[in-house]
Amino acid sequence: MVITMINTNSHTRTAAVAGIFYASDPEQLSSDILNYLTQAPPSLNLIPKAIIAPHAGYMYSAPVAASAYKLLEPLAHKIKQVVLLGPAHRFSFNGVATPDADYFETPIGTIKINSTLCKQAEQLNYVHPDSLAHKEEHSLEVHLPFLQTLLNDFELTPLLVGNCNHKNISNLLELFWENEETLFVISTDLSHFHTYETAKKQDFLTSGYIETLQPEKINYNDACGRNPLNGLLTLAKKHQLNVKCLDLRNSGDTSGNKDRVVGYGSYVIY
Repeated sequence: MVITMINTNSHTRTAAVAGIFYASDPEQLSSDILNYLTQAPPSLNLIPKAIIAPHAGYMYSAPVAASAYKLLEPLAHKIKQVVLLGPAHRFSFNGVATPDADYFETPIGTIKINSTLCKQAEQLNYVHPDSLAHKEEHSLEVHLPFLQTLLNDFELTPLLVGNCNHKNISNLLELFWENEETLFVISTDLSHFHTYETAKKQDFLTSGYIETLQPEKINYNDACGRNPLNGLLTLAKKHQLNVKCLDLRNSGDTSGNKDRVVGYGSYVIY
């Protein structure tokens, strides 16, 4: 892990959900992540083109996310760019938002934003800078400590997805697809606020659609990050890639409360 030294004239997007979704103390946060990774199942011998992982508070979703992030352990020196997409929760807007920032910060340190790739994305008429949309959003931020812990030196292209169809997302991802040093991360939870048994059934169906590359069957109630998810699946199908589920659980499994649960899945595209 490398902590970037920032220029005093640069703009940093500070952590919005540290102390809420994950620990604000850097030592505690690092310890938590290492524990999640240690407890995850043994890593498969797969080299990911992309991973899909959830974005809830760590006590709920990090045990599931760790199964995807564990795949990065042998790739610390290879991955130099991370293109991260997640859904907007606090603002409604059309298209995709890039950040007006030079760095993203977590308690562990700062990550340099790849402004070149952001500007390249903004050449598409549905991609635009929007610092307000990014300011308090958690769907991207919760992934950053995992990436900081596992990768040695990388730049980040954080793309927040609003109302945007899967074909546009697929075209956006295609801009960066051929770079072998780039990892794509899609942030999404699955079903929301069903009973435990109902959630298990619904998430099992959604997981099957993910693994069989059927984005047209994944709807609003199946995954909050369906727009970036379906864009990735569309592109993975075009390039004849495979998807494997690494973990599928819900908050009833991780937190114990089974009355109104949220579903979580982690996947690798290879």
